[in-house]
Amino acid sequence: MFGKSKNKKKEEELNKYFADKKYRKKVSRRKTTERFSLGFIVSVIIIAMIVATSYLLYLSQSLPSLEELENPKIEEATKIYSDDGELIDKFFLKNRTKVTFEDIPKDMINALVATEDRKFFDHWGVDVQRVFQAIVKNLMSFSLKREGASTITQQLAGNLYLNRREITFNRKLREAMTAVQIERTYTKEEILTYYLNTVYFGKGAYGIEAAANTFFSKSSKELNLDECAILVATLKSPANYDPVDNPESSKNRRNLVLNSMYEENYITREVFNTSVSNPIKVAFNQQEINTESMAPEFTEYVRQLMQQKAERYGFDLYRDGLKVYTTLDTRFQKHANDAVIEQLKSYQKAFSSSWNWKNHKDVLESNVDKFIKQTEEYKKAPTDVNKKKIFDMMKSNPAIIDSVKKLATTVQVGFVVMNPKNGQIKAMIGSNPGTRTKYGLNHVTQVKRQPGSSFKPFVYAVAVNNGYSPGYMISNDPVVVNVGGKTWSPKGGGTGGMVTMRTAIEKSINVVAVRTAMELAPIDQVIELAKKMGIKSELPNFLSLALGVGEVSPLEMTNAYGTFDNEGIWVEPIAITRIEDRNGNLIEEVIPETREVLSEETAYIMCDMMEGVVNDGTAASIRRFFKRPAAGKTGTSQNYTDAWFVGFTPQFVAGCWLGFDDARIKFGGAYGQGGKAAAPIWGRFMQLLYSDENFDFPLEYFLMPDNVQEVSICSITGMLAGPSCPGQIELINKRLIPKKCFGNHMVLDTLASAPLDVEQ
Repeated sequence: MFGKSKNKKKEEELNKYFADKKYRKKVSRRKTTERFSLGFIVSVIIIAMIVATSYLLYLSQSLPSLEELENPKIEEATKIYSDDGELIDKFFLKNRTKVTFEDIPKDMINALVATEDRKFFDHWGVDVQRVFQAIVKNLMSFSLKREGASTITQQLAGNLYLNRREITFNRKLREAMTAVQIERTYTKEEILTYYLNTVYFGKGAYGIEAAANTFFSKSSKELNLDECAILVATLKSPANYDPVDNPESSKNRRNLVLNSMYEENYITREVFNTSVSNPIKVAFNQQEINTESMAPEFTEYVRQLMQQKAERYGFDLYRDGLKVYTTLDTRFQKHANDAVIEQLKSYQKAFSSSWNWKNHKDVLESNVDKFIKQTEEYKKAPTDVNKKKIFDMMKSNPAIIDSVKKLATTVQVGFVVMNPKNGQIKAMIGSNPGTRTKYGLNHVTQVKRQPGSSFKPFVYAVAVNNGYSPGYMISNDPVVVNVGGKTWSPKGGGTGGMVTMRTAIEKSINVVAVRTAMELAPIDQVIELAKKMGIKSELPNFLSLALGVGEVSPLEMTNAYGTFDNEGIWVEPIAITRIEDRNGNLIEEVIPETREVLSEETAYIMCDMMEGVVNDGTAASIRRFFKRPAAGKTGTSQNYTDAWFVGFTPQFVAGCWLGFDDARIKFGGAYGQGGKAAAPIWGRFMQLLYSDENFDFPLEYFLMPDNVQEVSICSITGMLAGPSCPGQIELINKRLIPKKCFGNHMVLDTLASAPLDVEQ
């Protein structure tokens, strides 16, 4: 029935075709169009195939040969240069041990495949489905970096054979084509082994064996499930998911790895639930530094900065043969080393003779316990029973106890020198020269302590900025402050009478600093100014901040003081000026950020006030070393825990901190004041620097701006002196003229008062 109907329809169409001339022409045009369209489409497809084939042939010319596949490119060390042209360090792969597939834990293989490439054992180098998914997401976000689809084989291809800085469509295609070549050359097991022996896990660890030793102090074949998941977690971003520096981020990423393993049936639900609740446990293996380096803390600081940049630019710090030009001057560094060593010779002896461990048994016990648990022998003990046995044996060993005593009471130092005009770090000593380790604490950048009175200039700067002259009179009477229902009374001063802000900063009178914050310089304004001047650390919004109770690093303080020295202009501190690839092509040129945070008038007045600290105040000890114009401020934290001095000349700013890694260990006496402990290092350094025949620093002075003027200030009120006022010459900002005093004063020596009780 159906066949007949179809034939009938065809017969009717033929009758119409022969009977209707117009219909006949219409059908002919339609057939011609169809033939043309088909021919055009076929032509386009052929041309596209020719173009695509030519393009792929072009790309294939830059692919590695079979010989290159079997012998990857030579690794080349990154070289670090000082500002004066000296090679000061190299970054390259160390202690790298290859392992066989049999020595790689099954959990590591499963974690890697589940997280990075679930179809690894099924594809031929490229996961086509993931590629199309990534293309869609990238097109929607207008970025090639948004979504990746690289298989493990593609990652291996990119790491070993291609330019890691290039993130382009061409690079992606070459990566895919190289991956196919690798899959044709090696087995899946060989690819996994090659990948895990070369991939970067962070902290300078390339390959699974180096990573296992670095993060867990064990061999790779000894890694458990949790440790395997932690290491795989770092692969996405070694800096962000570093289990030592970022344990919380590491835990979150590790749990994602574990979840992927559960979804792929590599672990059970019970194992998953138990594992995700485990804390991040590491046994970080600190390596001894290269003792030949004259600036180990600086070069480690540079390494950390470069590792952050590596993720941005896609280079390999340890294999790409980069040239890194830094700000450090080896001549400055030598003088800094000499100044620190000379001061510590006598100072260490003085402290050691005064410290009595019998009065601090709890401190000794906790330090011994910590030391034992960080030893390789303890960390590698297979069971808790073995650990306890080792622990008890070591704790009863007199040699170990003596070693801990010496280490805990070693005076640590953080000393940094900067050029305030360009932010360049010229010298850095981040620890006691006798106790340095490669990844030990850098006391310039990584340790934060209370700066004590060295924080006061921020308070007085706000007061000056608010229109008060250094000659403004402030009460030195005791002050009691109600804090949360409790009373607090600052020590240091409180002997009565009136003193000027200039005297208060020179003699470091605590009571006057607090009254200044109460009456002239609100703490919220002090915090705001300190932040603008380079203090990044969190600062407590309490009156006690005027005495430096907030914790900051020596680099922050030194950078902030540079703003006073640089006419009120803050400059970002930098350690690197230029980065080049192995062929000399520019990767990055570092230009520091700058901003105006103080008027040049306020900056100069503060310089002038802090010159008094050096010439006649708590830092006068400097003058036995150094006679050029200089300014600065001493600082001593509570109970003589930390000693500070931050100072500057018209050319350089330098900050010095002395203390202990365990804050419970304190100097405990007046010899621990900033003026006696830290200031001599600063003075010795400046003496050595300015007497160095290799330099020719001209004699310079702090230049007074046009809008700063010397006027007569009433010595009773601190206001602009009137006709009957006993006057004293003081500086003012002509843009912020103080109020005039109209009092009827008798000309008396009103400044005479009881001796000042000062706190350095």
